Amino acid sequence: MAAPTVYLISGANRGIGLGFVEVLVQRDGVIVFAGVRDPASAAALEKLRATHPDKLHIVRLVSADRVSAAAAVADIERVTGHLDVVIANAGIAQDYSLALEVSPEAMMRHYEVNVVGPLVLAQTCYPLMQESLSTPKFIVVSSGAGGITNGATYPMRVTAYGCSKAAVNYLARRLHSELPDLVCFPINPGGVATDLADDGNADQWIRDNVVMKPVGETVASMLSVIDNATRDGEGGQFVSYDGGRIPW
Repeated sequence: MAAPTVYLISGANRGIGLGFVEVLVQRDGVIVFAGVRDPASAAALEKLRATHPDKLHIVRLVSADRVSAAAAVADIERVTGHLDVVIANAGIAQDYSLALEVSPEAMMRHYEVNVVGPLVLAQTCYPLMQESLSTPKFIVVSSGAGGITNGATYPMRVTAYGCSKAAVNYLARRLHSELPDLVCFPINPGGVATDLADDGNADQWIRDNVVMKPVGETVASMLSVIDNATRDGEGGQFVSYDGGRIPW
């Protein structure tokens, strides 16, 4: 029997992360590790695990924390012995300020979660990903706000968030360049109806110009891209949820 495809999803307790888990556990031949800050409070995941006990494992995973990342990877190694796909989804958008208004503390917090988080995840997961029986994939959930060509010109009050997403885009392209056995790229989900997006709706420009798609629709599109992604195709590119390319 073929080995299962093993996924690790960070930020899996809500929004897009939970959406990934909900879709993936419906597939045959998969094992999903759902990374959350506090497993005891992950009620939606516990309900899914009760239905799919052989497919879903909930692991503690705190963004940018090496100890919890190492423990999660150790759990994956113990259960499956390999790791095929990591989706670095955990992120925050908690400050709605212009460049001259944003505080250094807000900038640092967004960089910690949105940039250092995926960095620690890549550093910790890569050795086990080398045990994959296929070409492993490390996917970063980014944002159009992180595009320097277009995102930086939109009149959104998301300076801290946009800067952090531009930085994590660089990280994803850097990983692609350094690791020739890996498929790695940032993917933009577009506007999605999540609680994080609800926070962002405080920004008038976002309210007026960004259409929020249902989570399930977005996740299905993103997984289609991820499933079919190759190093020569999507690797090192800034990719849209619909498979298109976005200017850096």
